[in-house]
Amino acid sequence: MPINIRNESKKCRHLPLKASFMEAVVIRATGLWCTLRTDDGVQYECRIKGSLRLKGIKSTNPVAVGDRVEFSTAPDGTDGVVTRILPRRNFIVRRSVKLSKRTHILASNIDTAFIVATISSPQTTTTFIDRFLATARAYRIPAVVLFNKTDIYGPEDTASMEALSLLYEKIGYPVLRISAATGENIGELKKMMAGRTSMFSGHSGAGKSSIINAVEPSLDLKTAEISQTHLQGQHTTTFAQMFPLSFGGYIIDTPGIRGFGMVDMEKQEVGDYFPEIFALKDKCRFNNCLHTDEPGCAVVEAVESGEIAPSRYISYLGIIEGDEGPYRIG
Repeated sequence: MPINIRNESKKCRHLPLKASFMEAVVIRATGLWCTLRTDDGVQYECRIKGSLRLKGIKSTNPVAVGDRVEFSTAPDGTDGVVTRILPRRNFIVRRSVKLSKRTHILASNIDTAFIVATISSPQTTTTFIDRFLATARAYRIPAVVLFNKTDIYGPEDTASMEALSLLYEKIGYPVLRISAATGENIGELKKMMAGRTSMFSGHSGAGKSSIINAVEPSLDLKTAEISQTHLQGQHTTTFAQMFPLSFGGYIIDTPGIRGFGMVDMEKQEVGDYFPEIFALKDKCRFNNCLHTDEPGCAVVEAVESGEIAPSRYISYLGIIEGDEGPYRIG
């Protein structure tokens, strides 16, 4: 996917012969190479230092989009190298699909994480949404639920969307119902994004790139129709990219993901990332209650009374039991 850089990009081989060290933000990272953007808008293509690794986390991508890094240029101007990752404010991570014991950082230094959900074409399960929200909460990233494609829903799907909107709003998450096709609530979305670094994530086909095009038409990101055979997207975004916004801030577009594998969560702490469960944990009889079958569990009582949504409780149980089934599609 080409990057709209308006002749601002500089290959490191064209730099002056004098060696220099600078700071920049990673706007694209693919393998051993990444694209950097300095604060004055100049872009550089640089390789990632081979010995560069994250501390405390095993990741398939040592440098992630959104990272602020330090890089150097060689004295002869033939190359540029990322030498150091500056401290991250936060990052959002999931288990790598192909390497189950490794992790993959979707993006870092995020102000708002938007989960793009659809009721159909394709369907986004509540389990997938809940895993994303729990991960964002664990890494202290404010999250927003975006229900896209409102223009294609019939009465049944619309009712489902309204019910889910109420569910997530009740537990404290902002929810916005939008249509990238008709422009419904795109203006409100832009207000939420202005001056901030926003990350968009969701299933392939949920309309992330279409939303970004609606927000910033000049980007003209590639989009594709949903596969009618499998009712899934066709992965038009193959790696994460960050784009500056004309109205201030940045937007990070991430590849469509089928599943959201959880990383480094102890069973005892999972409930802390579900607001409605966290609010009741002190009312349980036992301090170490896992909210499964313990006597005197306030959470189980809340589920039975309808105070906690069954779908949310099922998502919680799936995480603590290590169930990797229904959160994936395809």
